[in-house]
Amino acid sequence: MPAERAKPGGTAVRIEDYTEDDRYVMRAELPGMSPEDFDVFIADGVLTVQAERIERDATKNRSGIRYGAMSRSVSLPAGADEYDVRAEHTDGMLTVSVGLGAKKAEAKHVEIRHGD
Repeated sequence: MPAERAKPGGTAVRIEDYTEDDRYVMRAELPGMSPEDFDVFIADGVLTVQAERIERDATKNRSGIRYGAMSRSVSLPAGADEYDVRAEHTDGMLTVSVGLGAKKAEAKHVEIRHGD
């Protein structure tokens, strides 16, 4: 499985990931959040979900709900096509899938120059 990273100082988004039908799939729990509350992006082979839950009612004396910034990053598996990405948000669950059809670069012979 790809390596996982949580943002230092933040709360980690709870995820599960797996491969299905030639796609890498990551599902993230984001209950009570709407798509305006989170961002999904891919850079340098890493898929990241960032979210922020802002407290709506400051008059409560106690809350078991976590507020603030959350983040989770996973390294994409070999062959992931960063241009073939789909995302869907339903019932508090974000599902992001990435195609695994990218062609691997063939081995390339590197010429070694001889310095005099």
